[in-house]
Amino acid sequence: MTDKNFAIDLVEKRAFVQLKNEFSQMMPADAAQLIGEMFEESESFGEKELTLTFRILPKDMAAEVFSYMDTKLQAILINAFSDSELKAVLDELFLDDTVDIIEEMPANVVTKILKASDPQVRKQINELLNYPEDSAGSIMTTEYVYLRKDYTVLEAMDRIRSVGIVKETVYTCYVTDRKQLIGEISLLDLVVADEDELIENVMDASILSVNVKDDREAVAKLFSKHDLAAVPVVDDENRMVGIITFDDIIDVIREENAEDITMMNAVVPTDDSYFETSVFKHASNRIVWLLILMLSATITGFITNQFEAQISAIPLLVAFMPMLTDTGGNCGSQTSSLIIQGMASDEIRLKDFFRVLFKEFRVSLICAAILAAVNFGRIVLMYKDVTIAAVVSLTLICTVVMSKLLGCILPMLAKRLNIDPAIMSAPLLSTVVDSVSTLVYFSIAMSMLKF
Repeated sequence: MTDKNFAIDLVEKRAFVQLKNEFSQMMPADAAQLIGEMFEESESFGEKELTLTFRILPKDMAAEVFSYMDTKLQAILINAFSDSELKAVLDELFLDDTVDIIEEMPANVVTKILKASDPQVRKQINELLNYPEDSAGSIMTTEYVYLRKDYTVLEAMDRIRSVGIVKETVYTCYVTDRKQLIGEISLLDLVVADEDELIENVMDASILSVNVKDDREAVAKLFSKHDLAAVPVVDDENRMVGIITFDDIIDVIREENAEDITMMNAVVPTDDSYFETSVFKHASNRIVWLLILMLSATITGFITNQFEAQISAIPLLVAFMPMLTDTGGNCGSQTSSLIIQGMASDEIRLKDFFRVLFKEFRVSLICAAILAAVNFGRIVLMYKDVTIAAVVSLTLICTVVMSKLLGCILPMLAKRLNIDPAIMSAPLLSTVVDSVSTLVYFSIAMSMLKF
């Protein structure tokens, strides 16, 4: 890949022929990354140089490079394009890519894009924009190859040659009858079939499809389960309205994973990148959960204050509190992460609740026994106090068992209540475990130390 400093030097020297040759040897995604780095990391490469560089890209790759660019760079280029330049780029983009770009743009840029689009394309764009954000319809494309069942294989191949160049994929074609989806056929099957054979006789009638209203995360699971490259999208009357391809599903999986990671760390998800999000927005995305967790933590402080006399009598008790709460939090986080991952892949379902609970209970007993035994020996060796060692070890057993069961119960309870299970993850779980383990600790201490 061309070094960005070398590319910037070519721009400054106005060596555009050489720069164009450099870009022509690159993959579109790499070219888009290079241009982005040049713009972000060099003060001498501004909006004027960005526009100039894009205009020298080989025509056969310019639109694809544009589709891989950051939203900020796309907006700058759209504003700089003439109407004819913008139309030339849009004509080369697949419809779903155009819709993705529009969804990220401010109103004035959207207006310019729609104005430059052909009336038929504009109508299709508006239809796709009307689907709910998390639905299959929002990520599908209407650019697919459809065939009639009474075509011969030769007629089907002729149709693919005539329209395939502007379609998202030609590797799978769909057979329709008055817009009703009745089958599919791969390009490989067409190539090896007899030219005079009817499509009806060689198509596959047992076809997987999704409804336009289906949740896109459910569609992603379908792709993963069946190793699909594309899937047809139908309406409530089984009329075909589009297809979803694997590249769109990869984007969905990436977005869902990013959302789960942020929620598991008690941060409100956002569509903007880290650097595009303002300092104030970052703070507002985090402060709500931080306030909730801080106020929840006061419960632990309240419980500790209730046992102030016991702490004064045996100050050593306080020394083991961080270890107990940290161990409980870690055990709960381990379990909740595994349960959330299992539910995300559909390996764990709500009907498996008691099966999972029993399994985690057995796991917690083994972990608790080992941790308690090691901790008992450590305290006896260090402090020569068997009674306190027993108190801490018993508390540790209760804490580990409780935290692993909560790590199992809370995410599945959230799923049952139609709440994202990621909410019931590390920060919130740790706060609950801290409070309960502290209460158990001092309750056991009061019982065994005869306060």
